[in-house]
Amino acid sequence: MPAPGSRVKSDQRRRVVLDAAVACFARKGYYGTTTGEIAERAEISQPYVYRLFASKEALFAGAILHVSELISDALTGAEAGADEAGPHRQPEAVMRAIRSAYSTLIEDRDVMRFLMQASCAADEPLVAEALRTCYARQVELVSELLNHDDAAVRHWFGAGMLENVTLTLGLADVDEPWARTLSGQRSRSDGGSFAHRESP
Repeated sequence: MPAPGSRVKSDQRRRVVLDAAVACFARKGYYGTTTGEIAERAEISQPYVYRLFASKEALFAGAILHVSELISDALTGAEAGADEAGPHRQPEAVMRAIRSAYSTLIEDRDVMRFLMQASCAADEPLVAEALRTCYARQVELVSELLNHDDAAVRHWFGAGMLENVTLTLGLADVDEPWARTLSGQRSRSDGGSFAHRESP
């Protein structure tokens, strides 16, 4: 029987390893990252990583599900905030709230880049399975938040993927027509603030 508190300690170490994995995989992807690098960032031994996860593929899949939980927590928190605004809130208000929550989450570029790296590793069976589980959870959650409006759900995911590209390329700092079109920013020469983002 495990000693009291040992399960909590193991869960905490697992969280530390998953956070380290997201950070490392975000930079070099699944194929370019070693478990040794992840262990070093987590400040544990490499054998301990393999005590928690059977393989690098299992670790990467675990990191996808970890990020999925971060997204779910952010969106449900935003939705709860919208509830406080009143029982008769409009779907557009909920969309704005969850878009804002997602935008704030992916300001952590490790999260955003990891999501993009995950798609690049979808040829790996465990990774593909974890990605499908992640998308299934997000679709179910967003659909519930948006009153099961399929068109609104597709808009949400399309806008979120565009947000990923905008942040990856740093388009908020590019004052050119094509960049402003994608980022929804105003030109510096328009007299307004270039840093202002138009509402979707």
